[in-house]
Amino acid sequence: MSDAAQPTAAEVRAAAEAVKAALDRHLAAVERRSGEDDPAVYEAFNELAAAAEEYDELLYDRYDEVTPFEIPGTDDTLPPYTGPEEPNALSVLIRRDYVVVEPQRLLAQAQRVEAVEESGAVAEGFDAAARTVHGALGVLFGEFEPDEIASRHKEFGLEEGDSTLWVTAADEPADPGEWLEAPFDDADSHRIVCRFDVSAVFDDETGDDLEDDGEDAEDVADGAEELESLDADR
Repeated sequence: MSDAAQPTAAEVRAAAEAVKAALDRHLAAVERRSGEDDPAVYEAFNELAAAAEEYDELLYDRYDEVTPFEIPGTDDTLPPYTGPEEPNALSVLIRRDYVVVEPQRLLAQAQRVEAVEESGAVAEGFDAAARTVHGALGVLFGEFEPDEIASRHKEFGLEEGDSTLWVTAADEPADPGEWLEAPFDDADSHRIVCRFDVSAVFDDETGDDLEDDGEDAEDVADGAEELESLDADR
């Protein structure tokens, strides 16, 4: 980061004061807790996490120093739900990341699809769409549903990365074509009904825990694959 973009000492100090204030608010909310799922405690928790994260970032940017705070993951820090109690419509937002690890396998699969769709495609070789990785991806994702790509990614020369699925509540269904130009711009985290995440981070944590218990590493890998498969099927 350039010197011009670095936060000032005063900004770091203000962020530290914000953490102190958030700590006080969180403790006060806990002391006044009205039940196990008190929304005031939940809100204070999220505010404390956000303040700690902000301070940690500014401290590092200014002084190249870190804090001992561990910021909870997204599963623990979703904001309170403020959507309708009985949603009339839902939006399902999905992101899946992949790495192209075998480009030739990807190109070959795209050629097979085109060979079925166009007579003579095998004799002539790849057509314009399947000569590049970019074109091959368009062919395969145009032919197969995203869930099928997820379940067969190895066949297509892909390696899975992180994925997430959000189910968000809506008051009314959107008009046809209304959000197609910017499909994720209006996602409101306060309207998330439920979400499902798959990440290599979780696999590493599971592996460490089970290794401590003396379980075989191969069993850990098998369990992680089953978890990813179940989440992908959702």
